[in-house]
Amino acid sequence: MKKDLGVKTYIYPQPVLIISTYNEDGSENAMNAAWGGICDYDKVFIILSEHKTTTNLLKTNGFVINIGDKNNVMACDYVGIVSANQEKNKFAKAGFTASKSKYVNAPIINELKLALECEVVSYENEILIGKIKNVCADESILDENNKINVSKLSPITYDPCNHNYIALGDIVDKAFSCGKKVK
Repeated sequence: MKKDLGVKTYIYPQPVLIISTYNEDGSENAMNAAWGGICDYDKVFIILSEHKTTTNLLKTNGFVINIGDKNNVMACDYVGIVSANQEKNKFAKAGFTASKSKYVNAPIINELKLALECEVVSYENEILIGKIKNVCADESILDENNKINVSKLSPITYDPCNHNYIALGDIVDKAFSCGKKVK
């Protein structure tokens, strides 16, 4: 039997999205955002209230979604619990280094292996919509066909109920295929 839990944000998995932008002085900034995802073939959405990152991306019109991973969980958490308004060296203190995106005016975090380079489409009612201009992946997470190997990427998700990070990686069956057994 199911038990009512009330209104909660319990959708699984919730990706750990590290949003990177440039500050006004050209330095790098990053924040952790858990509420976001794909909303079209070439678009993403992120729920963002007023943050330094929000101000930055609205000025530069660009941002990068870096996918949080198991090997960088502490740095990913750090950029989520510390405000760039209080800590000017937040990006460096997290241990992150950056490369400039070729597609948008934003930095790519070198330590995180998968990045979606995006331009701002709209920002209304705390909902950011971005257009994906490029996806780049470190060769270490690609298979022989240049596709992402999720086990090598080891992305983390946020568990909103227990406040944990959980690494993904196990394949349970083949999508668009296993359901055919029911036919």
